[in-house]
Amino acid sequence: MSNVKIPTFDELMNPMWRALRALGGSGSIEEIYDKVIELEQLPEDVLSQPHDPEKSTQTEVAYRLAWARTYLKKYGFLENSTRGIWAITAQANDIEKVNAQEVVKAIRASARKNGETVETDKAAPQEVIAEEEWKQKLHRLLTKNLNPAAFERLVQRLLRESGFSQVEVTGRTGDGGIDGRGIARIHGLMSFHVLFQCKRYQGSVGAPEIRDFRGAMVGRSDKGLFITTGTFTPAAVKEATRDGAPAIDLIDGNDLAEKLKEFGLGVRTATVEVVSVEDGWFETV
Repeated sequence: MSNVKIPTFDELMNPMWRALRALGGSGSIEEIYDKVIELEQLPEDVLSQPHDPEKSTQTEVAYRLAWARTYLKKYGFLENSTRGIWAITAQANDIEKVNAQEVVKAIRASARKNGETVETDKAAPQEVIAEEEWKQKLHRLLTKNLNPAAFERLVQRLLRESGFSQVEVTGRTGDGGIDGRGIARIHGLMSFHVLFQCKRYQGSVGAPEIRDFRGAMVGRSDKGLFITTGTFTPAAVKEATRDGAPAIDLIDGNDLAEKLKEFGLGVRTATVEVVSVEDGWFETV
């Protein structure tokens, strides 16, 4: 990691608190992350720092925000639903500013008393462990086990499963980074010709790569799609939606993992059957 000063997880508590209030008291992890960036104007070199590029697509800021959420949840200020929405609890609804030092002190004291570990430099928060374990394994497989051609075929299959037709992988050298093309159909009424680029990155894709891709697609397609196993810098996201330029949709490593899970492409979700006996039912027989 570089010498760039990244806010510690406790320094991020109040920025996150302000972000949640700006969002109306609740928000998804992505919404909270984006709002923190917007409100705090965190610089590009801070946001582009990966937590562990060998294992995860998560940025260091996102990882530390996860710890901030974990501490505030244990403190009783935050709650989260099974759908991944985080919200300020009723007891903390009138709190304007979090006393980060008091939160950290209280949670660590409670952990020591109960023999638990919550130290941020020793283990990931439970929400990160639960969500990231399978994604880390998938990330390693995609970036280390698949060759570029196999990754392009995987993207081709994913686009077909998503409803694209006439999906073709080109990947020709000197084609400006265009890896393939396809037709996206919307409700069977409208269609768009899409050029796509898919890259196995461990770090962040920046604005220059987005500009190069757009330059290659000008005059050849209605829309562009950039897929990566890594992340996109804020500058890249801004460049992709720049006014007056052809729009480019972005799919980062997290989005890619969720899509592969959704369509069951190399990721399988197991459902555990729970059986219970209804005592009162037998009395009616």
